[in-house]
Amino acid sequence: MTENIDHDRLFKELISTFFIEFIELFFPQVLQYLDPESVTLLDKEIFTDVTAGDKYETDLIAKVKFLDQPSYFIVHVEAESGARAKFNKRMFRYFARLDEKLDLPIYPIVIFSYDSPKTLAINSYEINFPDFEVLKFNYQVVQLNQLNWRDFLNRQNPIASALMSKMSIATADRPKVKAECLRLLVTLKLNPAKMQLISGFIDTYLRLNQIEEEKFQTEIGTFINKEKEGVMQIVTSWMEEGIERGIERGIERGIETGIERGIEREKNLILRQINRKFGKIDVELETRIRKLNVEIIEDLGEAIFDLDTGEDLRNWLDNI
Repeated sequence: MTENIDHDRLFKELISTFFIEFIELFFPQVLQYLDPESVTLLDKEIFTDVTAGDKYETDLIAKVKFLDQPSYFIVHVEAESGARAKFNKRMFRYFARLDEKLDLPIYPIVIFSYDSPKTLAINSYEINFPDFEVLKFNYQVVQLNQLNWRDFLNRQNPIASALMSKMSIATADRPKVKAECLRLLVTLKLNPAKMQLISGFIDTYLRLNQIEEEKFQTEIGTFINKEKEGVMQIVTSWMEEGIERGIERGIERGIETGIERGIEREKNLILRQINRKFGKIDVELETRIRKLNVEIIEDLGEAIFDLDTGEDLRNWLDNI
């Protein structure tokens, strides 16, 4: 149910909002030398691949300071929703161009969010000759379909709450995972905007059918009261947002339909006036009038009083 979702944008928004939490969850060793107060998100970089004729833009570039040191380094994170051929080569090109432009050490990371294939993603790019190794470029990989959501149940981390929804999940466990994602989210006590970001992320990737919804409600019923209330508040907000969107779409459709009907009525009225004044006009002339836009129809309604014959009408239409 996620065909039209901008996956890369959702992941970029999530990771940029919870950058330190992302590093803490998957690369805790980096926090031993990263100053968490120094994070600056840089503008995306756009690269042109002259050979392929394509433009690529980076997802997230963070400039951070080494802990207790005056020097900086770059954390480059790419969010990939598809398994693309030669992606490792693209990562190397990103690395080389960022290195050239920023002239700082770069820590490259890729988060793969696709559901398949399940095979381990490549995490390096190499150039070798029979007699010697020219290059071996490595990058860190977070491959969500290789991770078990149960391993993250008790991690007090907003990134865990969100990304459990994209980890390896048995079909029968989908309702339980959605409930557990929300239970964890409630315990984090984030501000409303961050709560909405994560709950929206979860709901995007774990859309349940009617049977699953019933199981989901049963799962929520097993929570302690405080957690149950918090989760139900989120679920209620989803329902309210859904109703509002439905009403908005209905109003838009209603307005459009009303306008269309009004225009059609005005055209019918004009045609009745024309037929009464000039006699029954031919089909070709009637078709031309029905194709007129609303502004011209209004002009025609005024011009009728100055026209004396069907030929005058035809000439008027020829000159608009």
